[in-house]
Amino acid sequence: MRAEVVAVGSELLLGDAVDTNSAHIAARLAEIGVDVHRHTTVGDNVERIEAVLRGAVDRADAVVVTGGLGPTSDDLTRVAVARLAGVALERRDDLAEYLYGYFGRAGRAMPESNLVQADLPTGATVLRPVGTAAGFALTVNAATVWCLPGVPGEMTVMVERDVVPALRAKSGAATTVSRIVRTSGMAESAVGEVCAPLVARLDAAGNPTVAFLASRGETRVRVTAKAATRDAALTLLAPVVAELLDLLGPNVTGVDDEGVEAAVARQLKHLGLTLAVGESITGGGLGARLVSVPGASDWFRGGLITYATESKTLLAGVAPAVLAEHGPVAEPTAAALAVGARERLRADVGLAVVGVAGPLLQNGLPVGTTCVGVALPDGTTPTVARRLPALGRVEVQDFAVSLALDVLRRRLAALG
Repeated sequence: MRAEVVAVGSELLLGDAVDTNSAHIAARLAEIGVDVHRHTTVGDNVERIEAVLRGAVDRADAVVVTGGLGPTSDDLTRVAVARLAGVALERRDDLAEYLYGYFGRAGRAMPESNLVQADLPTGATVLRPVGTAAGFALTVNAATVWCLPGVPGEMTVMVERDVVPALRAKSGAATTVSRIVRTSGMAESAVGEVCAPLVARLDAAGNPTVAFLASRGETRVRVTAKAATRDAALTLLAPVVAELLDLLGPNVTGVDDEGVEAAVARQLKHLGLTLAVGESITGGGLGARLVSVPGASDWFRGGLITYATESKTLLAGVAPAVLAEHGPVAEPTAAALAVGARERLRADVGLAVVGVAGPLLQNGLPVGTTCVGVALPDGTTPTVARRLPALGRVEVQDFAVSLALDVLRRRLAALG
C-alpha cells in the first residue's frame, strides 16, 4: 500500500513551527508495512491545498492530512477536500451538539465561529474528536483521504484509534522494522566507503535496505527490512547488523538508542570508575548528554562550567601561568582543566573541552577550533585538537560534545 502525508499550515512554511506530525505518522505507517512515498507541506490556501491533494490521490492509496481543521478563516482543509471530491459541506448535528457540550463542560460560552468545525464534506466518515476538531475520512477516486487535527496530541489519538487499524486491515499482514548501528569519530563519507560493498549487495536484493544519517559529529547506519511479522523482519536484519558491527569495529558506539554517551556509561561501569567534566565551549552540553543516560548518578560526579577564562582558575584551579602561556583554547589548558575537574569533584577520570564557538576568532584561532583533555587514573593527560565544521555556534557546540565523548570512549576502551 502506498501512502502520502500532507501537513497543512503556513506556520510550517514560515518556520514558526516544526512539523513533528508527519514524522510520527510516517513512522507508524512504516510499522504496519505501509510505504510512505512522499511528504508535502502546504500553506493555508484552499487552491494550493486542493492541488496538493489532487496529486496525492492520483498517486497513493491513502493520504493522511494534518492541520487546517480549526475554527478560523485560515482553516481550509475541509473546504479543499470537499472541492476535491466535488461535494458540498454539510452541518453534522451530532458534532454541533458535541461542540456545545465541550464548551459547556469547560464552563465557557462557545463562539459561533466554532460551529464551522461541525461542517464536513458530504459522505465523509467522522473520526470522533479529542478536542474541538473532528477528523474525517473520505474516499476520492481510489484513495482514502484521512484528515486529522494539527494538534499533536489529538492527531496521535486518531492515528492510533482510527487510521492504523483501518490501514492495517487493508494492507494485510506486513511490517517495516529498522535497526540503527551508531558510530562516532568517523565521517559519514568514510562510513559509506567502508559499507559500500554491503550496500551494493543489499541494493541488488532490495530487502533489507541501508541508509546513512549524520548528526552532531556522529553517523548512524539505519538498516530497514519489510516482512510479514516483526520477528521475520528482525531475522532479516540480524546478519546485516552483525556484518556492520564487524565492518565498523571500534567506531561503533552502540545499536538502536545507544549513542556515544551510552557507550561511555557502559565503559565506566565496567571499569568501576567515576567521571567529572570541565566545560568551556559547550557550556553544560557535555554534562547534559551524560545525564541523559539512565543511572548516570552511579558514575557521573558532576561538572564545572568554566566559560570565562578566569573561571578556569577560580573553579578548576588551572594555573594562571598555563593560561598566560597557552591561552584558554589549547591542549595544555584542556589537560589542566580535566585534572582540575577530576580533583575538585573527586572523580577517577576527568574530561575537559575548550574551543572557539564563534562567530569571531579567539586569540587568532578560527571558529571550530576545539581541544579535548582527559585526566586518567594513572596520572596521564592525553589531549586531542580538532578543527570542527564552523556551521554556527550551536552546531560547533554539539560537535564539540560528540568529539569529547568519543575521545573519552576511545581512551577508556584502551584501559580494558
